[in-house]
Amino acid sequence: MKRIGLLSDTHGHWDARYARHFAECDEVWHAGDIGSLEVAESFEAFRPFRAVRGNIDGGDIRLRYPEQQRFTIEGVDVLIKHIGGYPGHYDPSIRSALRANPPTLFISGHSHILRVMHDHALNTLHINPGAAGIHGFHKVRTLVRFTIADGIISDLEVIELSPLGE
Repeated sequence: MKRIGLLSDTHGHWDARYARHFAECDEVWHAGDIGSLEVAESFEAFRPFRAVRGNIDGGDIRLRYPEQQRFTIEGVDVLIKHIGGYPGHYDPSIRSALRANPPTLFISGHSHILRVMHDHALNTLHINPGAAGIHGFHKVRTLVRFTIADGIISDLEVIELSPLGE
């Protein structure tokens, strides 16, 4: 069993509440637009960290993190890509790969819009954790936690951080 902390679009912002909300997580996953190597290194020092680079990430992050990651954990096939879209509206850069070999769990960021959706056509769970940083049009910063065990994703929780400007 693994407890996962998931976030995206920190845009160079570190909030100590990330560590508090992910304290009981085994791993932290970041769906891109990390924004600074310092933020990435803070996560790396905190927990095992999996991340993909996003469109705002500079060369230092692009050298360290791939554009997408695909791996299996606790019997769940996971694909993470920053710009990925959502069921019915997948980004052209990933659409063919998703259709050819659908993962159990597809995670994307970029939109700053929290979404948890089941794609019935692909039998895939899609999660976009929204945006955890302070830059963007979003009104509420969000994080996601969930459990993976024996091929099952369960106990999914959405955590809302204070609205921007507070």
